[in-house]
Amino acid sequence: MTGDHYFTAEPATAAQPREVVFSAAGHDYTLVSSGGVFSAGRLDPGTAVLLRKADLPAPTTTGQLLDLGCGFGPITCVLATSAPSATVWAVDVNARARELTMVNAARVGAAGRVRVVEPDAVAAAVTFDQIWSNPPIRIGKNELHQLLLRWLPRLAPDGVAWLVVARHLGGDSLHRWLAERGWQVARPASQKGYRVLRVTR
Repeated sequence: MTGDHYFTAEPATAAQPREVVFSAAGHDYTLVSSGGVFSAGRLDPGTAVLLRKADLPAPTTTGQLLDLGCGFGPITCVLATSAPSATVWAVDVNARARELTMVNAARVGAAGRVRVVEPDAVAAAVTFDQIWSNPPIRIGKNELHQLLLRWLPRLAPDGVAWLVVARHLGGDSLHRWLAERGWQVARPASQKGYRVLRVTR
């Protein structure tokens, strides 16, 4: 693909700062967003379904949580608020998205527990107790598969990954593809055309 996309490393689109307001798990969030990042003007509907239907970490949760493709950081901020004793890694190729996530982590009082990095900055030895993602479907099927093949093996042995994918963008075929590669995949929820997938070893 060519041009400026939300998965562009250095977006050329004008920043145009704005605020995104939403609620999740009984908390209200007002986060800063900007042009050139995924779903810049609102909480993405798929992300909203994921945060509503997946099992958010408990307040007692510890360990390492990953928001894969963090965008401006809504999942990161919800995870950090839900699990104040956990470390949340926020990974995105988009430099502007990473900057916004750092700002938003500070907004929710979690800057000291959120590590915002580009993908290659995560040390190979780091594993994750939970992986959360509204994955970037529009990078293409092969690229999406490579992304998941890179990160899902970094789940801890008893870890869990939560993914959300629109049915019309291949949610059911992705379910099958993961199962064919030996992952245990359940679909605990569907809403508004989105599939919520729970992935374990």
